[in-house]
Amino acid sequence: MWLKPEEVLLKNALKLWVTQKSSCYFVLQRRRGHGEGGGRLTGRLVGALDAVLDSSARVAPFRILLQVPGSQVYSPIACGELLTGSDIYWAIATGATLEEINQHWDWLEQNLLHTLSVFDNKDDIASFVKGKVKALIAEETSSRLAEQEEEPEKFREALVKFEARFNFPEAEKLVAYYSCCCWKGRVPRQGWLYLSINHLCFYSFFLGKELKLVIPWVDILKLERTSNVFLTDTIRITTQNKERDFSMFLNLDEVFKMMEQLADVTLRRLLDNEVFDLDPDLQEPSQITKRDLEARAQNEFFRAFFRLPRKERLHAVVDCSLWTPFSRCHTAGRMFTSDSYICFASREDGCCNVVLPLREVVSIEKMEDTSLLPNPIIVSIRSKMAFQFIELKDRENLVEGLLVRLKQAHANHPVHYDSSPSDDGMTSSVFYSTSMCSDKFGDLEMVSSQNGEEREKEKSPLPHPEPLTVFQQSGSQSPDSRLSREQIKISLWNDHFVEYGRTVCMFRTEKIRKLVAMGIPESLRGKLWLLFSDAVTDLASHPGYYGNLVEQSLGRCCLVTDEIERDLHRSLPEHPAFQNETGIAALRRVLTAYAHRNPKIGYCQSMNILTSVLLLYAKEEEAFWLLVAVCERMLPDYFNHRVIGAQVDQSVFEELIKEHLPELAEHMNDLSALASISLSWFLTLFLSIMPLESAVNVVDCFFYDGIKAIFQLGLAVLEANAEELCSSKDDGQALMILSRFLDHIKNEDSPGPPIGSHHAFFSDDQEPYPVTDIADLIRDSYEKFGNQSVEQIEHLRCKHRIRVLQGHEDTTKQNVLRVVIPEVSILPEDLDELYDLFKRAHMMSCYWEHPRPMPLRHDPSRPYAEQYRIDARQFAHLFQLVSPWTCGVHTEILAERTFRLLDDNMDQLMEFKAFVSCLDIMYNGEMNEKIKLLYRLHIPPALTENDRDSQSPLKNPLLSTSRPLVLGKPNGDTIDYQKQLKQMIKDLAKEKDKTEKELPKMSQREFIQFCKTLYSMFHEDPEENELYQAIATVTTLLLQIGEVGQRSSSSGSCSQECSEELQASAPSPEQDSVFVETGKPPQDPQAFPEAGEGDWTVSLEHILASLLTEQSLVNFFEKPLNIKSKLENAKLNQYSLKALEMSHPPQPELKLNNL
Repeated sequence: MWLKPEEVLLKNALKLWVTQKSSCYFVLQRRRGHGEGGGRLTGRLVGALDAVLDSSARVAPFRILLQVPGSQVYSPIACGELLTGSDIYWAIATGATLEEINQHWDWLEQNLLHTLSVFDNKDDIASFVKGKVKALIAEETSSRLAEQEEEPEKFREALVKFEARFNFPEAEKLVAYYSCCCWKGRVPRQGWLYLSINHLCFYSFFLGKELKLVIPWVDILKLERTSNVFLTDTIRITTQNKERDFSMFLNLDEVFKMMEQLADVTLRRLLDNEVFDLDPDLQEPSQITKRDLEARAQNEFFRAFFRLPRKERLHAVVDCSLWTPFSRCHTAGRMFTSDSYICFASREDGCCNVVLPLREVVSIEKMEDTSLLPNPIIVSIRSKMAFQFIELKDRENLVEGLLVRLKQAHANHPVHYDSSPSDDGMTSSVFYSTSMCSDKFGDLEMVSSQNGEEREKEKSPLPHPEPLTVFQQSGSQSPDSRLSREQIKISLWNDHFVEYGRTVCMFRTEKIRKLVAMGIPESLRGKLWLLFSDAVTDLASHPGYYGNLVEQSLGRCCLVTDEIERDLHRSLPEHPAFQNETGIAALRRVLTAYAHRNPKIGYCQSMNILTSVLLLYAKEEEAFWLLVAVCERMLPDYFNHRVIGAQVDQSVFEELIKEHLPELAEHMNDLSALASISLSWFLTLFLSIMPLESAVNVVDCFFYDGIKAIFQLGLAVLEANAEELCSSKDDGQALMILSRFLDHIKNEDSPGPPIGSHHAFFSDDQEPYPVTDIADLIRDSYEKFGNQSVEQIEHLRCKHRIRVLQGHEDTTKQNVLRVVIPEVSILPEDLDELYDLFKRAHMMSCYWEHPRPMPLRHDPSRPYAEQYRIDARQFAHLFQLVSPWTCGVHTEILAERTFRLLDDNMDQLMEFKAFVSCLDIMYNGEMNEKIKLLYRLHIPPALTENDRDSQSPLKNPLLSTSRPLVLGKPNGDTIDYQKQLKQMIKDLAKEKDKTEKELPKMSQREFIQFCKTLYSMFHEDPEENELYQAIATVTTLLLQIGEVGQRSSSSGSCSQECSEELQASAPSPEQDSVFVETGKPPQDPQAFPEAGEGDWTVSLEHILASLLTEQSLVNFFEKPLNIKSKLENAKLNQYSLKALEMSHPPQPELKLNNL
């Protein structure tokens, strides 16, 4: 164990230690008297001394020393010996056995040995090693405490440090923390890694330098284990701009799994809306803990391994042994218990698996505990089979929980007893739960009962309940040799059923896998598909469900039904079953019923091909439940809007090609082209690109082994064509090679006539092409590529799901930018950063604001431009960070008005395009465009009666309209604006006719707010005084224009008399204030009567013309603005601004008493 570094002083009188290993920095030593065969006197004395000492005083027999070249000090790291010439050392770790000390030594060699060479200072080496060991000790301690209590003190201390160092809101929950090093070039920085529900954070304070890293999980493009020249094993985090390497973990496997789970959960929650709706756990991120993540990973593995419904929740996993009568012994493995199932998996992969639906279980009993059968229980099922489990820990609680769930299962799905005979040798209780099984295992040949058929027809509400296989064998008779092979297969399966069971509860072993690989007999195929997929349980649990769906869905017209109608006649058109209305009608009912059941999936292309094949071997209702099993359990996320599941598996397939077929991967630089060819293999299970009689054998393997069968068969196809593919010149030639090969795969055992693929490109070749037998191809796939376990595939899926989801995010981004770039003048690289800021603003609201309203969630089904939208509060943050129009405390009010102006459809949400278009005017617009934008921000709908600033004293008429039209200059000169005013009014009257769409005129209250915004914008500008004087002058002009307009509207024209009155009433030029002192009331209380406020108006043209008279104002609005500095500042402060808002909620009302 690692020890806290402690300085120890020893005498060198005795040689107590012997060196066993050494390197340039470390020495492993053994204490004399331990591990020696015989010995010298010194060794015997030391051994005897250690033996007589009590346990607390004994010295551990092994240690490791840190050896800094040229230093007089040696540091023991795992308990060791004093070296010659050294008087002081630090005890850092101990080892009771050679195995334990070697583990420490191996860790040091892998994680530290190469790292120390980068340090120039010897003291830095000693400090780094001691700091690293202290961190490992702290992590070990916290891990032990975490096992003992739910909220260990160490975790609380880490939480306090996490909150203090990164200043996140309370909603950012810490999940785990680890000691590690973060590499910056060739230099490692020792510190602490914090994993929270939304972020990966790293903190280091080393050699006087502080380092903080914050990486959102949604920004991670790739998460992988790798190695570099210094370390053999590191974790590499790849984001858009950087790669970060983390190493020197006490348990790297645990850390990497935790990272993968957190990244996967967060990306699903925030980027995959379809999965979010299906998984309740994703909707409560604040409840995520380290233990929950481990349980979630185990739960997902359990569902994937046994291919169970997504709603199944794992309750317990216990080690046990199951009596296997075919091997006449107990097989060691694990029992999995969930809501509706008891499952067993042997430790040896593929040796024996069992799936027991609780609705098939009759009783669960505890048997007498004996030495031969410790802690046994017996699980009896309705087909008169019993399963004996032994060596169960905590048997009492396990059985109690099972009995509760068994009672619930029977209450939810009561068993109906019926004495009617079955239509085949497989008892009806297995498939329909209508009777107890009373017969023994018998022959499985199709033996029909006329009475049974009539009764079945009476029960069925459907016009064609039977399979469509009658059409398959019409026409020419099959050869006798094929029929005899079919009978041999049936005989082999019957023998297997006798020994291993014939129901869904059968023992699933390597033997049955071999039988499946040979091809299931035609007469048993549909029934075994039901058993292997466990669709039989769904069928028995939902009597009448399908018939009701058919009644509800038929006759409805919508986009989905139109798509189904288009594809009906493209589904196996070469097969007789779908060349008449009977088969087409059955296919229509199944597809329409499923679309009605699952509107989130609805209908996707390739579902028609799969369903048509299911109808050939199963009754209509059975085909429906087989389709449910495939779409919702066996191929999760395949058949939805973005086919994420299929894309993930294509990415996994690429990695498997690199691993198993490296030469082919090297030749084809871009494997994505090959993956695009193989996509149809996965979506249609080879049914669309292989002759049907061969493809159904692939479906056999799929229903037994799941997606693993498709992966390994795909690899076998590529390997068989590897030589030709490596010599191909382009993707088109590679497609032709594969298509020709797949079209010439035959099934020599098929009893029916050959039915080719309707995608056969090369059926008319002049030269005969060699034929491949499907049985040989499947056998090769199992022998060469069958070593992939479910756990490995699920791990690869988790890894590549990150890449696929981020690929979709990048596609969304590129499409949005492609639309926006031509319409704005902002540089593309700046738009790229603006998009990231916009998206991050959306994400931060998802992180810490719960619950999120539905419209605010990321919805990938929407058009690209509408996938990310922000609300008013998020927009205010971005406006404050990136807008050039910062107005101090007035900025937030201006942001609110801007949001109201841009929210055209009044849904309280803004898209990226509107946000950027507004910024583009602020940064790159002409002066008239900027003034027009400011003008629109101060009239409805941007400015409302309930505006936050409407309670300002400026709402009252405080402007003096008796301002002079002659203003004094500092040098004593005067400028007469009367003539300019007259000419301006005439010019504006002419321009008014040319305007296509005139903006509403601005009232007195709106003009006051406009002036206030201008004054706020000039604050802290280098030309502040000159701008204030210029705006005072312009305001005077506009006040006179408004007064003139008011009078002219009352008299009908603006006469010379009006101008003379204006000049006569003007005060002296010394008055140079736009606003009257607020402490004094106006001289004339009737100057601005409240009722007449609406009569005083100015237009955009008035304001623009007035502003153009002052060069300083023109310069202010036309000076070039650089957005890059704002973007850099925004990236640094976006998080801190959000955290500040979360810690200090905004006040409901903000009053501004002055400009």
